[in-house]
Amino acid sequence: MTILAPIHAVLARTGLDAVILVPGANFRRVFRKDFHQMERPLEVIVPRDGTPVAIVPNLEMGSFAPIGFPGEVFDWRDETGYMDAFMAAGAALPQLRDGARIGVEGQRMRVFDLLALQKALPGAVFVDAHAEISAIRLHKLPEEIELQRKAIRLSEAALEDTLREIRVGMSETEIESLLLRNLFAHGADGLAFAPIVAAGDNAAKPHAHARADYRIKPGDALLFDFGGSCQGYSADITRTFFVKEVSDFDRAFYETVLAANAKGREVSRAGITASDVDDAVQKVLETSQFAAFRRHKTGHGLGLDIHEAPQIMRGNRQLLEPGMVFTIEPGLYRDGEAGVRIEDDVVVTESGIECLTSFPRDLRLVG
Repeated sequence: MTILAPIHAVLARTGLDAVILVPGANFRRVFRKDFHQMERPLEVIVPRDGTPVAIVPNLEMGSFAPIGFPGEVFDWRDETGYMDAFMAAGAALPQLRDGARIGVEGQRMRVFDLLALQKALPGAVFVDAHAEISAIRLHKLPEEIELQRKAIRLSEAALEDTLREIRVGMSETEIESLLLRNLFAHGADGLAFAPIVAAGDNAAKPHAHARADYRIKPGDALLFDFGGSCQGYSADITRTFFVKEVSDFDRAFYETVLAANAKGREVSRAGITASDVDDAVQKVLETSQFAAFRRHKTGHGLGLDIHEAPQIMRGNRQLLEPGMVFTIEPGLYRDGEAGVRIEDDVVVTESGIECLTSFPRDLRLVG
């Protein structure tokens, strides 16, 4: 099996004449190496018939060579620009002109890359094949799941250390700094994304930013949505706590989200659809006294990208299959007051799911 076998399988399934990869999660999955997507274009063109080609900035050649690319490489330098390399690559692929259908990653391909490709391959038809290409990452390999386990374990340890240091009167940014320090202390080699640390009314914003001018006080909800990464594979965990005390109303609010999270973990298994999972979770929220405070779907796939397929939402009829990893993260948000979200990462198995996260979910007071 060659390194390009996953892309050849995409070509066979779709009938496309070629697929083009740019740096990102799909590139990383195929070549086991990460390249930054920057102002210098780097493209790999894999035709259904013929020799693959790559367009590579000269300064990246030392990093590109070890991946063992089985094709022709056209490099270029800053002082001469990239267009000559694109034209040379196009000349090496005469079969990809005049109506050839070429699949690109619609969520990664940039306009200036596409314009250069259109000039180099006149008459070709470029189509968005992002979903079809990204499907190579739907079923995680055992070694990928193990890296996600490691990222989750270190993230949970970092969260526990952070909670022990929290005191009333700290700002959200001070707590965020503690979390970041603890993530790297426990061995993270990167961040899955910029963490969310949000208290009080800020926790009612699903994608809040930590504030330097707000200091936590008793009764506040305190929401963490974060994850460390391990060799590119990430954790994505959310837990919500309350500072010092919690009202009966907020306790019921929390317990409703907890019940929805438990329902999602209970029903998830191979053979049902992503829509089935979301429907079960949403019904818990919809039939509660807090139905008006729903904002989003149940979850999303997780791997080299933080948000990838499968999307766990109503209407997505994609069947869950062993090896798929996704989040279960119901939430409720009272604008201007408080928000609660509880998020776990799970992998589908032959017999159900394995919950990769183990951090306790029961309501906890901190500070």
